[in-house]
Amino acid sequence: MDDILNPGKELPKEVTDEYKTTAEQMRLLQQLDEEDRQTIFRLIEKMLTNKKFKDFFQKNLAAL
Repeated sequence: MDDILNPGKELPKEVTDEYKTTAEQMRLLQQLDEEDRQTIFRLIEKMLTNKKFKDFFQKNLAAL
């Protein structure tokens, strides 16, 4: 299918974070449109908040 749509052109390579540095990941994030970038940052913030709550409750439940 790609040969039909892009004859004679090299196929784009998948972007993975497997070996990317944090700086490289941030550079790639900057290429996204604003809405997508904000969505990613909201997801990260939510995951960090969830982890903080989980750690807080585990610590306080252990103290009981």
